[in-house]
Formats: sequence, C-alpha cells, structure tokens
Amino acid sequence: MVDRKKIPRQAMPERPAEERVKDYKEVPRGYTKELAVQEALRCLQCKNPKCVQGCPVGIDIPGFIKRIEEGKFIEAALKIKETNILPAVCGRVCPQEDQCEKECILALKGEAVAIGRLERFVADYERAQGMVALPSLPPSTGKKVGVIGAGPAGLTAAADLIKMGHSVTIFEALHEPGGVLTYGIPEFRLPKAIVEAEVDYLKKLGVTIKTDYVIGYVKTVDELLDSGYDAIFIGSGAGLPSFMGIPGENLVGVYSANEYLTRSNLMKSFRFPEYETPPIRSNNAVVVGGGNVAMDAARSALRNGAKTTVVYRRSRTEMPARIEEIHHAEEEGIDFRLLTNPVRIIGNESGRVTHIECVRMELGEPDSSGRRRPLAINGSEFSIACDTVIVAIGNRPNPIIARTTPGLETTKWGTIKVNEETLETTKKGVFAGGDIVTGAATVILAMGQARIAARSIDAYLHQ
Repeated sequence: MVDRKKIPRQAMPERPAEERVKDYKEVPRGYTKELAVQEALRCLQCKNPKCVQGCPVGIDIPGFIKRIEEGKFIEAALKIKETNILPAVCGRVCPQEDQCEKECILALKGEAVAIGRLERFVADYERAQGMVALPSLPPSTGKKVGVIGAGPAGLTAAADLIKMGHSVTIFEALHEPGGVLTYGIPEFRLPKAIVEAEVDYLKKLGVTIKTDYVIGYVKTVDELLDSGYDAIFIGSGAGLPSFMGIPGENLVGVYSANEYLTRSNLMKSFRFPEYETPPIRSNNAVVVGGGNVAMDAARSALRNGAKTTVVYRRSRTEMPARIEEIHHAEEEGIDFRLLTNPVRIIGNESGRVTHIECVRMELGEPDSSGRRRPLAINGSEFSIACDTVIVAIGNRPNPIIARTTPGLETTKWGTIKVNEETLETTKKGVFAGGDIVTGAATVILAMGQARIAARSIDAYLHQ
C-alpha cells in the first residue's frame, strides 16, 4: 500500500534560464505521463474536498485526479471540461497556489497536490492525441444571446449558454479572439496555439465569433437587443491602462504594459523576422509594477534585448505576482528594485526617455488592501538610466459600452454595477462578469463569474 503522504511533490521540468531568454518558447515543459501519475497518487481523495471550494469554477478536482492515477487521461480531461472549457489555459496561468491548492489538506504540513500542473497535463494530452470530444447539446431553445468580448469571461459564458441550448454570438473588438489570453500574456507563458485550440473547440460547439466588432461603435447594446438578441452578456474586460500621473509620461519610450505586450502578441513580433513587425528594441528598460503583467512585460523586454529592471514600491512579500513568475524573472537575470517608487521620467532635447527618477520607500501601517502602506523617505531620490519605461500598475474598463448604453449604471471606478448573486446589470436582460465588473483580476475569477451569469441568463430566458 502506497503511503500517499510520503510521495514528494513532482517538480515541473523547465527550460534552463540561459536558453529560454533567447526566445519566446514556453518555459515549463509539462509533466510526462509518469510524473503526472506519480503526482496524482499524492491526492488523498478527501470526502469533503476543500480544493473544489477553492476553485472559482468548481472543478471536480479529486475526480479528474483519480482518473489520472488510473491512467485514464482523456476521461480526466472530460471531467475538467464539465465545468471549465479552458483547462490548458488555466493549468498555465491561474494562481492555483492562492485558490484550489491553498485549500489542499496536504498544504497544512507540506506541499499541496500540483493541481494546476495536472490540469495542464491532461489538457495537453487530449490535444496532442487529437481526441477532443464534443458534448451532446440539448435541443435549441430558440433564444439568442449576444456576448460582448472574447476573453476568458466571454468564452466561458458562451460555452455554458450554448450547452444550455441557446444560440450564441460573440462580438470581439480586436481581430483575434482570446482577449487577455491572446494580446496580454506572452508566448513563453501561454502559447497562442493553445488559445487558438481552445477557441476552436468553442466554434465546434456552434458558437459564432465576430471579430473587429466594437460594441458602442458598430452597434450599441440597445441595437443588439432590438435586432433579435434576447439577452446580452458583457465580458469586455478592463483594457484601459492606468498611468502614474507623474511628469514625463508623455516622452517617447514610455509605454503602458498593454501596448507593449499587444505589440509583441497580436503583431507577432515574438516571431520576428518570420513576421516583419519588429519588436520594441531597448538597451535599458524599467518596468513599473509588481503584478503578473509587470513580470510579463519585464521578461518580454529582456527577450527583446534590454537589460531590465523592475521597480516596485513595496517589498517582495507584498508583490501580487505569482511566486513562480517572480522566480522565473529572477532566474533570467531581471534586476528588482523593491521599496522604490518613480517620481518623474526624464528625457533629452529630442523628447526621448533617458532616466527615471525614483524615491526609496519604507512600509507603514496596513492600508485598505491589507498590505502595509508604502511611505516615501525624504531625500532618498536617485535615478536609473533607461531608454524605455513600461508602466504596469493596473487597468480600468474602457468606458465606451457604458457611455453608449442608457440605463447601464457604473461605479466610480468605471466598472459595471451588478446584482452580486445574479450578475444582472441595472438594464433588463443585460448581464456582466469578469474584469468589467471586478476591475483587473484573474482569468479563473472572470470565468467563475461568467458561469454564474450564464445560469442567470438561462433562468431569465425561461421566465
């Protein structure tokens, strides 16, 4: 009899730092079948699995892990897809350490089961074997639902709704579906081929996706409702970048992380010179921020040839980025200037960035976020030489939908007001979820809200 508690957590094979910094290929290599089965053996198959409660979309985690243990990898993938249509994505980018794995009973005295790595394994195995099965769909209800945004929330809502028998059309502003999965997350963390495969699965279910379709310009929400859509789900995300409001942010060489990563992703500059769009080349780049987007921008700048520095106003303990992403960035040689805050960006007579002036910080009492408030240390100003500054301090919703939709109320932050239980907005028949409601958050939280909204839309359509 195997003592499951004595099996160590299986390490994820990774490409060495000195090799991976030269390209945009994926860093983790993924589990082999043998590693996956060994890791699955660590699961205690709890009768009251807290890990499921920690999953925003409610995956039957012990159920799919048990199938891996038995070598039933395709069945494991099908079990996950009962509640999550993006397992290959979530297995790569979701913060399992703060959600399902945090609730794993093994984490009380050691290391949690590597739930995310196992999820990635079965999704990749299913795709590699070409055995992606489609669920049987119920008879059509005759109802039409319009989904605004082809990001994680929109894709999830669309999948659930079409499996409920409704006709679904997604309207995407950009020229490729995927939202942040496509334009925000770099290739080395989430290969575009995986996003394309997940979107293709949705199309095979019967979901229609219309790209280059900006709701608020091409058509308004009211015009969609008037043209035969019985309900609308808004999952347009939070794509409007925030800036620091300091002098010099208009200099040449200052980018939002959104712009920087979009250039690399949608324009495929990560495949230069195969694709002719050149990446943004820098000698010295400074990235401002401590979240996952900041890590993505910093590691991209490094691959684009820059000596890269991350500036963050709090300590490492308070950094919101995943521990794994910070670790990878440090391995790759990125310099971290912690307890440091920019106060102005300096340029030359041509209007180009030459330096960023910062001040050293110390931590005071906790603020409303629960983290200790950073306070400037008088007289501690210093400068870092750079030709590129990338600002990664958060995003807000684009106001276009709210501005063109009478009766749709928003908060002071520009997010859409919803009923927290049903996610219905203040406009009848219109629901919303994801970053457009919460502000910038995680992929899996957006998906969790989308599932709630889909159930509410289904109930609304059956009234």
